[in-house]
Amino acid sequence: MSTARTSRSGAAHRLAALAEDVLGGPLPVRLRTWDGSETGPADAPTVVVRSRRALRRLLWQPGELGLAQAYVTAELDVDGDLAEALRLMWAAARERRLRPPRLSPADRLRAAALAARLGAVGPRPPAPGSQARLRGRPHTRSRDRAAVSHHYDLSNDFYRLLLDETMAYSCGYWTSAEADADPADAQRAKLELISRKLGLTAGARLLDIGCGWGSLALHAAEQHKTQVTAVTLAREQAAHVRERVRARGLEHRVKVICQDYRDITGGDYDAVSTVEMGEHVGDAEYPAFAAALHRLVRPQGRVLVQQMSRGRTAPGGGAFIEAYIAPDMHMRPLGETVSLLEEAGLEVRHVESMREHYVRTVTAWERTLERRWDEVVRLVGQETARVWRLYLVGGALAFEQRRMGVDQILSLRPTARGSSGMPATPEKWYERTESP
Repeated sequence: MSTARTSRSGAAHRLAALAEDVLGGPLPVRLRTWDGSETGPADAPTVVVRSRRALRRLLWQPGELGLAQAYVTAELDVDGDLAEALRLMWAAARERRLRPPRLSPADRLRAAALAARLGAVGPRPPAPGSQARLRGRPHTRSRDRAAVSHHYDLSNDFYRLLLDETMAYSCGYWTSAEADADPADAQRAKLELISRKLGLTAGARLLDIGCGWGSLALHAAEQHKTQVTAVTLAREQAAHVRERVRARGLEHRVKVICQDYRDITGGDYDAVSTVEMGEHVGDAEYPAFAAALHRLVRPQGRVLVQQMSRGRTAPGGGAFIEAYIAPDMHMRPLGETVSLLEEAGLEVRHVESMREHYVRTVTAWERTLERRWDEVVRLVGQETARVWRLYLVGGALAFEQRRMGVDQILSLRPTARGSSGMPATPEKWYERTESP
């Protein structure tokens, strides 16, 4: 064993001592640094600090974002199970009540002194190229277009690699408990569940806001003979949906529009769906979004919102997600979203949690990413591939630990006299056989 590995003066021991002091407890993972020194539990995943540059990032950007920047650039890595390493860190924070890494002036001085001794002092490293760079005030039309493009216009070919044949990029509905159940079956079950909750029938008019790659639009048109207006702000998505519509000969049933939801005109739709799009609307803008859902659907028409949520103490998407995945994303507690829909005049009739379903959905995507890793790297590059690995592993864990949730919220627009037009019991909701 090398001298650096055994010496208590190695970089790993010095960094571990500082981290434990700042966090208020022992590190639950093993730590290895660029000089070969190691410390920490022998049976735990090993966090590998490959270069002094990773430490310099953390000096300039302490916390989640600095760690993410170091990981996506491979200046920091995990030898072993990344999910288990993140799980151990979250368990330590919860069970041992470790303090979040908010450095006091004294902490910063100690960290700077240690960095100087380790040769890690220097100018702020530039943000990785995969990090979003948006300008202007949040949730203007131009900035929303840029935010959507950052994530959804990455590459249709990339999403073809990651997703199943349905191209549904949202939580599936797993009707089988079998570990090897087909993710495509879970997505088709979700699409049918939404269609039944909305009471779709032949000739009914559906507005799908944030249509993604068209999975719900195609399902509604093919399986229920519904007339669909599919709206997306992502140009790559719109082009892909139009291609799928032409390939299936559904031009007479599906109209694809590339525009902002605020520019949707008309109304009197029999049903409106918005599947995991509301998270991108913004906190201050959500009341207007809910009002638009009410305006666009006819009296007694149904609205289904499938949307992710976070707890009251941790709104938003989080530093990593907002910087790399979904800029300007905002998630709130479920109850607040329900209240906003009700304040807009919609009557909420049913809420179904799908949190466990998302654990399985995101885990399936992550397995596909790892299985097709070399193809993904060739297509989007190593850095972006690592962004997605961290995103999917961390996302599955967030749903597993109830730090995030996802729900289907079924509501309707009552008539002026308050009539809902819905049967009194849920088992009768799905039995509509004629277009209203």
